[in-house]
Amino acid sequence: MAPPIEPHLNLEKDDRELQVRPARLTDFVGQRDIAENLSAYLKAALVRREPLDHVLLSGPPGLGKTTLARIIANEAGARFSQITAPNIKRPGDLAKILSALGENDVLFIDEIHRLPAPAEELLYGAMEDRTIDIAVGDGTLANSVQITLPPFTLVGATTRPGDLTAPLRDRFGIRFHLEFYQDEDIITILSRAADIWKISMTAESRASVSRRARSTPRIALHLLRRVWDYALAESGDLSHEIDRGAAEFAFGKMQIDAEGMTRLDRQLMLSIANHYQGGPVGLKPLSAILAEDLTTLEDYVEPYLVRRGFIRRTPRGRMLTPEAYKHLGLSGGPQGLFEP
Repeated sequence: MAPPIEPHLNLEKDDRELQVRPARLTDFVGQRDIAENLSAYLKAALVRREPLDHVLLSGPPGLGKTTLARIIANEAGARFSQITAPNIKRPGDLAKILSALGENDVLFIDEIHRLPAPAEELLYGAMEDRTIDIAVGDGTLANSVQITLPPFTLVGATTRPGDLTAPLRDRFGIRFHLEFYQDEDIITILSRAADIWKISMTAESRASVSRRARSTPRIALHLLRRVWDYALAESGDLSHEIDRGAAEFAFGKMQIDAEGMTRLDRQLMLSIANHYQGGPVGLKPLSAILAEDLTTLEDYVEPYLVRRGFIRRTPRGRMLTPEAYKHLGLSGGPQGLFEP
């Protein structure tokens, strides 16, 4: 039996989200090719009585990278530790964490592309030779002490695989890129969560949530909670069934349209239309206009708009597509686009 997960090196997410996270590969929904390959690699590692090779998980936020890291630990019967790369300020911070690892532990580093260069260099030896060099003393009296680490598995997660250095990327023996989910998989995830949270809802209301989930499980679960909030506020009855009308009412209040577009999505597209005649324009001026963090636009807003065909990336910047004009109801010419 696997020991309990011990995320003693980082913050926990909302307990309600942890409730619906699958603990085994057999319960993991979607990413079928990844799940099948990972199952084979884990079984082979168990036969060899070795830890799994280091794993790199890449893909947009909310697709299950952290969940897969936890599953790897559970399937291997290993202890799980989690850190976030931006919290590592100095190589000594990472050295302390690495030296505390036990045999066959799984260490998960989220946002690994943001690891400082000195800490990354320390990680090279830990991944390849299971050794780290620590400086002891100051000035001319300083010495380097080499520490041998027990066998362990590093799982790195990144939303920007292109930002990883080649030496770090090449040290991962297993690399997976997570894709956006199919609607049927999102509905399965919603149904499982509704059962765990004891939310009564119709198939139509689940489909309504799925259409607005941007093919992302994390967003689907967040929307499910908010729809439930509105339903409870209206009915005052925990056993009340959420139908399509109740879901649509909630999304109207949240200003999320049938395509899953939020107020920020529409503001971004309208800014391109009204301020830049449909583009091209870079994200930095749009960030200033919207008073919104550039990373939010790059990682959370733009990718979905590009995938839905509402924004096109060009060498000169972002441009709206005819589909965006149609969706927003924009009319007018290059000099005067407006929202009727």
